[in-house]
Amino acid sequence: MGFQCGIVGLPNVGKSTLFNALTQTAAAQAANYPFCTIEPNVGEVAVPEPRLVKLATIAGSKELIPARMNFVDIAGLVKGASKGEGLGNQFLANIREVDAVLYVLRCFDDDDITHVNGTINPLDDLDTVETELMLADLESLEKRIASAEKKARSGDKDAKTAIALMELALAELREGRPARAAKVPEDDRKAWRGLQLLTSKPIMFVCNVDEESAGTGNAYSAMVEEFAKTEGAPVVIISAQIEAELALLDSDERTEYLADIGLEEPGLDRLIHAGFRLLDLQTYFTVGPKEARAWTIKIGTSAPKAAGVIHGDFEKGFIRAETIAYDDFVACNGEQGAKEAGKMRAEGKEYIVADGDVLHFRFNV
Repeated sequence: MGFQCGIVGLPNVGKSTLFNALTQTAAAQAANYPFCTIEPNVGEVAVPEPRLVKLATIAGSKELIPARMNFVDIAGLVKGASKGEGLGNQFLANIREVDAVLYVLRCFDDDDITHVNGTINPLDDLDTVETELMLADLESLEKRIASAEKKARSGDKDAKTAIALMELALAELREGRPARAAKVPEDDRKAWRGLQLLTSKPIMFVCNVDEESAGTGNAYSAMVEEFAKTEGAPVVIISAQIEAELALLDSDERTEYLADIGLEEPGLDRLIHAGFRLLDLQTYFTVGPKEARAWTIKIGTSAPKAAGVIHGDFEKGFIRAETIAYDDFVACNGEQGAKEAGKMRAEGKEYIVADGDVLHFRFNV
């Protein structure tokens, strides 16, 4: 499933350095000047998953295929982006396509890396970027609502729903708040997402700190963490420079490097897992001698819908899902042991897949 997180922020905050580290490529040019990223870069990233390794070892799987997420490196926005300043309009359109927004905020001092506003203040940076997104949403809605009202007058029920949601968003935006502040009825969530508002998407704050602050954070990141509480948004503290260096090392060298600087795991692992949680995602597994594979689904997904992630025919002809909980699969040393211990269950169409389930689908088409 193509879940996308957009990496957003002002120029020179470390977005492209972070993206390069995430994808372990140099696809995004990292340079000390604004707009060095001329087109959005999309990178697929494997989701770190120790459980998959364990399952593959037990089953003797020849191949491991992890779940993946997409990260989009979107060039730096500046004040006036909603009016086309810099390369604003192009990049605002790119943000509409992502499922969640990762605000990368500069939380380090460095006289050799210029700041577009001349001073280091991550909350001011956030305000600049989000104000542009709110202005873009406001302009978009004010243009679209007139057309929707015309359709509603002719009896279009969908248009009436859209108008109600647009007015809900406009009420927040006109008060200087992002659209995500609106209280949207659960039944209208799908239509709400269909509005593709920049400020309605789930958000996460990524504090790019200096190398010395990678483990503990600093005064700048503390400001962000305090603000994030008001938004109920997650915060990840990371040193993009350290992650860029780690990306060039092999597994053993990476472990040694992390130990030397007092970190237990790469910041990127924490970032990817935080993105996973932000989008309400979870993992189930299929395991066999050929391959062990992790599949990504939304929390609350039914067994037939989970089967459809593999192939549409699996969902269409779904009969049952032979299910073993991850802990039972490990404790019983594999599928056969789980069967003998009575730990394999036959689940039907109403079953809601749990995180870590090992599934084998029976279907007929």
